[in-house]
Amino acid sequence: MRANSYPIMMEEDMENGRSYQERPRAFSTVRSKSSVPLAFRLLMRVNPRAVIILSLLVFSGVLYVGASTSPILVFVFCICTLSLFFSVYLTKWVLAKDEGPPEMSEISDAIRDGAEGFFRTQYGTISKMAFILAFVILGIYIFRTTTPQQEASGLGRATLAYITVASFLLGALCSGIAGFVGMWVSVRANVRVSSAARRSARESLQIAVRAGGFSAIVVVCMAVFGVAILYSTFYVWLGVDSPGSMKVTDLPLLLVGYGFGASFVALFAQLGGGIYTKAADVGADLVGKVEQGIPEDDPRNPAVIADLVGDNVGDCAARGADLFESIAAEIISAMILGGTMAQRCKIEGKSLLLTL
Repeated sequence: MRANSYPIMMEEDMENGRSYQERPRAFSTVRSKSSVPLAFRLLMRVNPRAVIILSLLVFSGVLYVGASTSPILVFVFCICTLSLFFSVYLTKWVLAKDEGPPEMSEISDAIRDGAEGFFRTQYGTISKMAFILAFVILGIYIFRTTTPQQEASGLGRATLAYITVASFLLGALCSGIAGFVGMWVSVRANVRVSSAARRSARESLQIAVRAGGFSAIVVVCMAVFGVAILYSTFYVWLGVDSPGSMKVTDLPLLLVGYGFGASFVALFAQLGGGIYTKAADVGADLVGKVEQGIPEDDPRNPAVIADLVGDNVGDCAARGADLFESIAAEIISAMILGGTMAQRCKIEGKSLLLTL
């Protein structure tokens, strides 16, 4: 016995050979409440001139701090900035492509709403867990004993605790943004790739590669930017290499919190996204193909939309956070190893910046 009459209607449609346009719609063509996070909606309402001026001021401050540390950091900041501008160009190019007929936009809007809703729920939970863990880290560092090297450099337990917590929260924030960027571009590029495939395989491949390039560039630039900004800020703030202060070869040890924050978000993003993806995939196959005899990936089956949402949040959002964590952790690990080797081999400490 059928649970309701809707699956029977779908079987009758297929038997009668009715076209897709004549079949009943599973989704409304009008999108409901915006799923864009509140922070991004507020940012879009800000005067563009104010955003440009603020960005220039921030970039000038970053360049000043980088110049006070090493010319290598100035070069890194400039390369990352140019790469971000190039990613903006790629985004505009991809978004300028058409989304195809209304039927494709209808399905794409449903997937977009589901992906953004899942992202908001998942990362809202992860952010709460991150703040709880930040307080735990703060307590651990405040009550732990300091090493003789840390005492000699003037770093107390409270200072180390605040530095580690700030690095942890920044790493978690950047990892979340990396995941959002991956999901944001995927749900908008999918329908454009499908629409372009109706005209040319070359055009569809171009859109797919450039959309993926945008996400890749942003993830790499954010990882390098975050490590470089923390390094240069701590270098200037702590007066590294000045008499009675920390040595530059020990500075990378203060960046561990950044990698830990990125790993924390990436871990739960991969777990949550992976479980949701597989559950939606199995559910769509069981209900659609096995129970109701609906063809695989038929958009009239709501579970198929959940399956496609899982592909975006699991394979794109979670993968973006995971790649960000991998890049940041590898850079910090290489800097720590470089600092240790510099101490043992009597090499100039600033050479460890080459890992950036």
